Amino acid sequence: MRHDSPPCTAAEALTRLKAGNERFVRGEARFPTVQKEILAELAKGQRPYATILGCSDSRVPPELIFDSSFGELFIIRVAGNVVSPEIMGTLQYAGVYLHTPLFVVLGHECCGAITAALAVHEEDAVMPSRIGLLLDNVLPALDTLPAGVAGDQRLHAAVEQNVRWSMHQILATPEGQARLAEGQVTIVGAVYELETGRVRFLD
Repeated sequence: MRHDSPPCTAAEALTRLKAGNERFVRGEARFPTVQKEILAELAKGQRPYATILGCSDSRVPPELIFDSSFGELFIIRVAGNVVSPEIMGTLQYAGVYLHTPLFVVLGHECCGAITAALAVHEEDAVMPSRIGLLLDNVLPALDTLPAGVAGDQRLHAAVEQNVRWSMHQILATPEGQARLAEGQVTIVGAVYELETGRVRFLD
């Protein structure tokens, strides 16, 4: 089953995400039970209304924090919500074949990958080889951290900068530029607050 038009506009998709997170925060989430009719319909094809690049952290499951059902979100999860060729290919698939109108880069507070990247960036910490390769995708974001900010506030700023860095990489591609020029696709950044469950969308 193929659909060449998006299931909704980017603005409508963002409204749905925000409403779902509000239900989650209020304790009124509608976490779905499996219905055979829904699964049978989804077996024919998918039409997610948003693509989310998020962190692999077990405390940040996008389907739950946005109170979404089967088939509504196309989700890519990797430590530190970093962008790599594989991630970029998956994002391209979402845009070209699934036509999702909204792309969200979702970071979260107290991210272990960002903490590790800060240690490498500022303390010359040495990480296992493959973790080091992952963190190489984060380090450029840390070059623009404000001076004079330390501790939890520095980690908080680093999480936001990393979200913006991932967004920048996506937007810098020819496909990203073309989709934005068409006016049908929107990309936004957000940070999940672990203690409250609230998703804070960045300006």
